Amino acid sequence: MKHLIPHGKLIAIGGNEDKGTYPTVRSKRQYYLNFFELGILKRVVSESGKLDPRIEVVTTASMIPQEVGPIYTASFAMLNCHNVGIMDIRTPDDARQPEYLARLLAADVVMFSGGNQSRLREMFGETDFLDTLTRRYYAEPNFVIAGTSAGAMAMSQHMIRGGSVPDALLKGAVKMGTGLSLSPPAIIDSHFVKRGRFGRLIEAVALYPKLIGIGLGEDTGVLITEGHLVETIGSNLVIILDGYDIVHNNAAAAKKGTTLSVENIKMHVLAKGNVYCMTERKFYVSKEAAMKAAC
Repeated sequence: MKHLIPHGKLIAIGGNEDKGTYPTVRSKRQYYLNFFELGILKRVVSESGKLDPRIEVVTTASMIPQEVGPIYTASFAMLNCHNVGIMDIRTPDDARQPEYLARLLAADVVMFSGGNQSRLREMFGETDFLDTLTRRYYAEPNFVIAGTSAGAMAMSQHMIRGGSVPDALLKGAVKMGTGLSLSPPAIIDSHFVKRGRFGRLIEAVALYPKLIGIGLGEDTGVLITEGHLVETIGSNLVIILDGYDIVHNNAAAAKKGTTLSVENIKMHVLAKGNVYCMTERKFYVSKEAAMKAAC
């Protein structure tokens, strides 16, 4: 499927706190997400093309699913979305249950929570669940796959599974693994600004210079359409790192713990509404500008 153009939509969200509007102070305490801004959640719903879509929230990455699930249910309810299910898949055998596959086939939106991104690959790799999710993403125009924090990072094929911020730009500071491969051209990192993750995304791009590094700021996400158009949504910023024109690069040869040396890596800063085309490796001020350029 890697040569096909996906008809569905990916929404990768950087995480952090909700800055939505609440009826009362009490309701803010009740619905405080600590995951993403409600405006982005509203965009997740609207991209499905339905007022009350069938939403399945996958809490597999989280180690506190009993707390996370109800928060999502209550938050979607604030947007008048009440057709929400929670998939608390804990083992690969769970992922193979016919019940979950049937629910996946009926869903308009599938949303992966935060937590540990490696768990998503461990639970869903080589399962019909992931095969069906991928097939629907490529085939169906209004099918939405969203993920916040770990759920966003797992969309990559070459996935960041961890890394030390204090050791940034030293060889081995970033730990790579295999993700769900929903966005093969991208390496996605979350909580990018406040947690100072520039260094580990630079190393990841230096290791895979043909790929595009996407660093998601807090309260911010990207809508990826046609598999390559990256539109910034939310209140913060998105960092794009492009290593295609790197000249000197010691990332592969350097010994663990030694300093990286990289020449001519490109960086773009995207605010709300800006678009980056991963196939042409170009920045556009708006989606209209990108479409006009036939990206």
